[in-house]
Amino acid sequence: MTMNRTAILFTLVSILILSFRSDKPAYNLYDSEGKNIKYEKMLDRISSADVVFFGELHDNPIAHWLEYEVTADLHKIAGERLVLGAEMFEADNQLLLDEYLGSEYEADKFEAEVKLWKNYRTDYRPLVEFAKKSSLPFIATNVPRRYASMVSRGGFEELDSLSAEAKKYLAPLPVSYDPELKCYKDMLSMHGMPGMGARPNQNLPKAQAIKDATMAHFIAENLPSGKIFIHYNGAYHSDNYLGIVHYLKLYRPGIKIATITTVLQDDITDLEVENRGLADFIIAIPLTMTRTY
Repeated sequence: MTMNRTAILFTLVSILILSFRSDKPAYNLYDSEGKNIKYEKMLDRISSADVVFFGELHDNPIAHWLEYEVTADLHKIAGERLVLGAEMFEADNQLLLDEYLGSEYEADKFEAEVKLWKNYRTDYRPLVEFAKKSSLPFIATNVPRRYASMVSRGGFEELDSLSAEAKKYLAPLPVSYDPELKCYKDMLSMHGMPGMGARPNQNLPKAQAIKDATMAHFIAENLPSGKIFIHYNGAYHSDNYLGIVHYLKLYRPGIKIATITTVLQDDITDLEVENRGLADFIIAIPLTMTRTY
């Protein structure tokens, strides 16, 4: 009898272990300290912010799916108070975006004229169509890439030659710039070539900064009192509460900000130490997850 009970117990434990191992979640959600948190709890917390930054991995389908889900669920809470905005649209395309959202012309005409990322149709079009269907504003926040290229070549001084009309698509000049911020210091080390005697381009982080400052500027300019602005951007632009977050705090002191980021891990059952503190909420996704391009 004892042997039978032992065998049964062993069988049940084995089944439980196998069941656990067969469970393969597409993501796990953590708070900044690395503690598991429920989606509903995150939603409740971010809904009280003025601005929500969703830091994505551009080619990750889970990040894009959750961007849509978070937006749709925030809309259920905030209704017409919700404003959408994205790095993926440059400020000089705002008129085209506004016209399309206002049903001035069809999608094929809009997509033929606006500057779109290669994964627009799969990853960002659903967000634009959600804004259109829900009559919500969608703000093109990023600096026109030609101006970021100017900074990358010759520094901020290159922008002084632009016309007053061109400068409407930029953060107010001169842009405050702190080269000691981690996000900009790290860019130089990432682009350096140790052992080969090559110096990294000192203007690369400045080009990143003009993007961050411009996105922060257009978020601040399009955030009336009582609204909630959700902004989609590459995680690097808002991780560690730097990048766009840094500039937004300069432009709008006291603003309430919530941040979400996305990370890849071999094992998502625990949040790796280096990923803790990156944001208020961290979405850990398996490294083997399919990429969208």
